Amino acid sequence: MTSTPKSRSFKMRLSRSVGLSAFMLAVSGGVVFAQAVIVQGNRRVDAETIRSYAGQGGPQEVRQSLMATGLFSNVQVSRRGNQTVISVHENDTINRVAFEGNKRLKSEILLQQVESKARGPLSQALIDSDVQRLKEVYRRAGYGTATISGRIAPLPNGRSDVVFTIVESGKTGIKEINFAGNGAYSASRLRGLMSSTESNFLSFIKTSDVYDPDRIASDLDLVRRFYLKNGYADFRVVASDARFDDAKGGWVIDVTVDEGPQYKVGNVAVDSQLSDIDSATMQRLLATSAGDTYNAEAVEKSLVNLTTEVSRRGHPFAQVRPRGERDAAGRLIGITYVVEDGPRVYVERINVRGNTRTRDYVVRRELDLGEGDAYNKVMVDRAERRLNNLGFFNKVRITNEPGSAPDRVIMNIDVEDKATGSFSIAGGYSTSDGVIGEVSLSESNFLGRGQFVKIAGTLGQRTQGIDFSFTEPYFLGRRIAAGIDLFSKYNDNYNIGRYESRVTGGQLRFTFPITEEFSITPRYSLYTTEIKIPNTSSRPYNDCSFPIPGITPGAPGSGFAATQNFNCVTNGEATLAVKEARGETLTSLAGVTLNYNSLDNYQTPRNGFIAELKPEFAGLGGDSKFLRVAADARYYREIFDDVVGFLRVQGGHVQATEGTLRMVDHYFLGPSLVRGFAPSGIGPRDVLNDPTANALGGQSYFGGSVEVQFPIWGLPRDLGLRGAIFADAGTLFDYDGGSKVITSPIPTTNGLCPGGSEPRQFNVPSTSQFQSNVACVRDKNVIRSSIGASLLWQSPLGPIRFDYAYALSKDEGTRDPITGVRYGGDRLQAFRFSGGTRF
Repeated sequence: MTSTPKSRSFKMRLSRSVGLSAFMLAVSGGVVFAQAVIVQGNRRVDAETIRSYAGQGGPQEVRQSLMATGLFSNVQVSRRGNQTVISVHENDTINRVAFEGNKRLKSEILLQQVESKARGPLSQALIDSDVQRLKEVYRRAGYGTATISGRIAPLPNGRSDVVFTIVESGKTGIKEINFAGNGAYSASRLRGLMSSTESNFLSFIKTSDVYDPDRIASDLDLVRRFYLKNGYADFRVVASDARFDDAKGGWVIDVTVDEGPQYKVGNVAVDSQLSDIDSATMQRLLATSAGDTYNAEAVEKSLVNLTTEVSRRGHPFAQVRPRGERDAAGRLIGITYVVEDGPRVYVERINVRGNTRTRDYVVRRELDLGEGDAYNKVMVDRAERRLNNLGFFNKVRITNEPGSAPDRVIMNIDVEDKATGSFSIAGGYSTSDGVIGEVSLSESNFLGRGQFVKIAGTLGQRTQGIDFSFTEPYFLGRRIAAGIDLFSKYNDNYNIGRYESRVTGGQLRFTFPITEEFSITPRYSLYTTEIKIPNTSSRPYNDCSFPIPGITPGAPGSGFAATQNFNCVTNGEATLAVKEARGETLTSLAGVTLNYNSLDNYQTPRNGFIAELKPEFAGLGGDSKFLRVAADARYYREIFDDVVGFLRVQGGHVQATEGTLRMVDHYFLGPSLVRGFAPSGIGPRDVLNDPTANALGGQSYFGGSVEVQFPIWGLPRDLGLRGAIFADAGTLFDYDGGSKVITSPIPTTNGLCPGGSEPRQFNVPSTSQFQSNVACVRDKNVIRSSIGASLLWQSPLGPIRFDYAYALSKDEGTRDPITGVRYGGDRLQAFRFSGGTRF
């Protein structure tokens, strides 16, 4: 029988009563008077145990003590002369606890929440309290309107079943999150910081609107850190109240805050009290500067930088603490970083607890100190942030306890593992790849070792592929991320070049973090590129070289002769550059990525800067021989509350180190450079073999974009809908294929290339009078530009973006005055949509 605190006390009294007689003794002047205790009605509880309560005072006190044990439904205590009569009615024993009607929450979970237990005493009061506990469990799970009742089902031999009947309801989420006391930021802006959201028409596919007190507490800490980051050093959450509103059918969260004034940074100084540490030389490590808006994160970063440097210089016990001096009138905070000797305390032992899946060393390697090292609070706080950022745990908490000596401390790291694997099926549509689907399986904590593994397959109208990726974040026990990527991707390039391509290969990479913002990634890639030109009745893209009987004009069985206006070129023909590149080639490429990233949020950045520089060299064996350099930089700035400005510049150049570039080694660009243009719609193209389709790519490109993203008025922020306006400009130019030395005739009526293009000769045999081995390449270095508007949706089904752009400037091409055919010119695409879903 499960024991309650009262029943355990009762049993202890039983053990103490062994050897007592069935009466109480009163001693007076050496004469013993006996008082009998008569017990009536007991069936399972021993009479001696009940008699042990008889000496606790008067009848009322004895009755209350016995009722408090929970073993009796009724107790009567009376006196008959010198006799005490205790009449009891025992509670039944619970045979089992059962649940009816529960589908959303399993019985095993509910059984842990009730105090009524099998083989325990039956109590209606206990059942009533269990009903309230179960209602609270359902409320926390988001089903607050569920009705629950408890009943007793009697059985023979003083036993009964306890049955809880549950009528589940629809989800009852958070109906409102209200803020009071906020003036600098709107309630909508503050709600946007929280992972908890209000219920809306998307509640059927989201769980963030389910009330979770732990998540609310974490959200309020995010709000606090947001204010501290933006200058409100006196900010505090005055009160937070969560109440279930029956009228609204959900939870209402009321948060009261006190913002205080916004501070700027005043004087900033380093005060070193260590003789060999010069304050002036430490100043360069500070992330705070006079005149900046006060930022608690910058202060934390400065503490870490100073502590690391001082420890490196031979002061492992040194501690760095900020000393703030407020100027309330001027709203300034002067910050002095005091460097001084700290107590000589060592880490005696580090205990990792609660990790049922993640291995100990995965947790320990995030610490910059180990057992036997000097204890440093700044490093401990940094380790806690790192562990939280891993994404492996629901919560992380580091505490200390005294060690075996006054100068020893024991660190306890308590974690709670969470699910880190995901299986997803994604589907979407893009104007470049058409309908596309993806199936992926990923694990960010593979076998509890902290390794990342992903395998994904893609199938679409114009693309197919499979990818495998593996990353070891601590290669050889050092903070070096080593990884391997294997891939195979097929593309149908009908819209841009009348050919099919498949790229298959792999890449090795190593990422060295130099600072928290800057990293270097050397990498080596080896891949094959296979170019195929379809030549079928539906796609006769190579029938000038290989005529198709019955299909190619003028070929046997076609029934008609080829003319200048109807021939093997006019029915769609791949450019000579593609024919020259046909077949399989091998590329052996070594490169490095220099990355700087100070974004405040990788998914939805509001402030910060990110830049990449990628120099690459191909020629370590293989067929490709080139040097390529590309750069991309983006700057984000929150202009107003929730209005984010975005500036991007990008550019690149590729140069052959031997001979000329193969076509596939050129850059092919479109909406990724200037929106409003089709994929591969910008840059050089062969206007002779196909007036518009045969893109050739370019050696050099540059471009810039300006964009402003803003919330859409009247819509809840947690819907994830935002608007944007943008302006793009850029160009792609310099085709490097073919030879400018022309020895063959140009297959045009006048023997000249159309205006604005120049002849290039390729090493391709010709079998048709309508396509020799000379192409006409239009390569105009003109600035393309566009303006437009976008709708961005961070939906529960995945990110979706709609762009509508209007081209302001472009390469118009050249129109033949006789035939009216336009040669060359850019290809436009005003509307662009991309998106996906995950379910």
